Amino acid sequence: MKSKTNKQTKYIFVTGGVVSGLGKGITAASLGKILSSRGFLVNMQKCDPYLNTDAGTLNPSEHGEVFVTHDGAETDLDLGHYERFIDRDLDRSSSVISGQIFSSVIENERKGKYLGKTVQIIPHVTDEIQRRIIDAGKGFDIHIVEIGGTVGDYEAMAFIEAIRQMKHKVGQENVLYAHLVFLPYLEASKEIKTKPAQNSVRDLREAGVLPDVLFVRTDHPISAEALNKMSLYCDVDKDAIVALQTAKSVYEVPLTMEDTGIGEYILKKLQLSNKKPDLNAWKDLVESISRADKKITIGVIAKYMSHEDTYMSVFEAIRAAGWHNNIGVEIKWINAENLSYIDQDISDVDGIVVPGGFGDRGVEGKIMAARYARENNVPYLGLCLGMQVAVIEFARYVLNTDDVNSTEFDRDTKNPVIHIMPGQLGVQLGGSMRLGDYRCQITKNSRAHLAYRATKISERHRHRYEFNNKYLDALSSKGMVFSGINPESKLTEIVELKNHPFFVASQFHPEFKSRPDRAHPLFIDFVGASMRQKESLSKVGLTSKIKNRV
Repeated sequence: MKSKTNKQTKYIFVTGGVVSGLGKGITAASLGKILSSRGFLVNMQKCDPYLNTDAGTLNPSEHGEVFVTHDGAETDLDLGHYERFIDRDLDRSSSVISGQIFSSVIENERKGKYLGKTVQIIPHVTDEIQRRIIDAGKGFDIHIVEIGGTVGDYEAMAFIEAIRQMKHKVGQENVLYAHLVFLPYLEASKEIKTKPAQNSVRDLREAGVLPDVLFVRTDHPISAEALNKMSLYCDVDKDAIVALQTAKSVYEVPLTMEDTGIGEYILKKLQLSNKKPDLNAWKDLVESISRADKKITIGVIAKYMSHEDTYMSVFEAIRAAGWHNNIGVEIKWINAENLSYIDQDISDVDGIVVPGGFGDRGVEGKIMAARYARENNVPYLGLCLGMQVAVIEFARYVLNTDDVNSTEFDRDTKNPVIHIMPGQLGVQLGGSMRLGDYRCQITKNSRAHLAYRATKISERHRHRYEFNNKYLDALSSKGMVFSGINPESKLTEIVELKNHPFFVASQFHPEFKSRPDRAHPLFIDFVGASMRQKESLSKVGLTSKIKNRV
């Protein structure tokens, strides 16, 4: 919650250079963690230079998952990192993207707000960027802003200029610039090269931004000589250069940062009183990650297979539930488009997760996975589309009904157990779905109730197709339990099966509310059920879980 005082917010701007994908989001989130652990009220914001209006229509295979805030903003996945590290719900003001900026500037021009002046990048676009940064930071002690992309990107120039001006707008003592760079390692000469980092800092300085702090990513230890060279050529204090060697877990990064003393350095630079950090719970988390004495394998039936970022929140929620249960979880990717995968890949998993997605690619494979889980008593957790395919599978093979589908995949299906919401017919794609938090009423003594230990919850959504209530009685009569209902719309939120170790599927995305040190109850129960099922099979001496091949 924001403070009601009018005290001056301190701003930290995080930029990156050399190459993309260095982990600016993790770096910014870790910085937020060590500062919030001192009792400061910290907010975070991502400024993305892409010309899109939001992240909702970006391809997950290229850009990673779309994270959804509680108030329904479709954002970059880095907001998920922010929420998991500082353990606070962010809102739509924490996500800024160039399309929003230019749309606002053009709208203001059409309304005559610029009094007939020539509209330019400076000052009109940069002013709009600064306005959004300042508005988002109001009421907070520290506002951390990550600038997407790398220094030198054409589309990022307006953002770099906007943050350069911030020290003049709010005072130099209220602004700190942190720059993340990469040091490549040459195997032939067995040395780390600092030149790319030097060049990146030079480009940033040429744009008028002088970094106060350097975060240095590397896969190898950095010598004192290399650090001295960077301090000299980049004109940054040695105490302000933080080596971030690749860690086993991203959750180690805040502890690594804290050990370097960079928290104290930043507070001194921003003229804030130094407070003793409380990172004990975080240290316990990091220790729990490495000490799990039990192991299970969870199969994720995926159609975006290019890189792990496509299901970042899902994977982190599974892992967090494992840590909570003192269980090490191996995540196995299973290609939903390979319909011959059942016998080869899915037979050795202890639990199955079917995550969200859009379009018909890979859907039949996900339906096969739901059938496999139902028939073989393998714990199943369906997320959004994972709920929909579970319903389709049940209607097809338990009710023995022909031509069952979602109208998303077959407009003319005779039995549309999943259909588009009436309010979604004919709307444009961007930002038009059921987004953000919606309430859910849970049936007492259901599996969902056992997990949540509550009857009233609120969860985040991102979809435009829903369960068709016309089929509720028919599916209920055969054993499908509709255990979660939205009290206002009467739309189905959770389905589950009776007499199954764990078969629960939600229309919402519980992974967005999971925290590394406070795992989500549905994931906790699912991982626990997967472990119990594995142990029970071991006791009876079963070497394979396959009873029915799909």
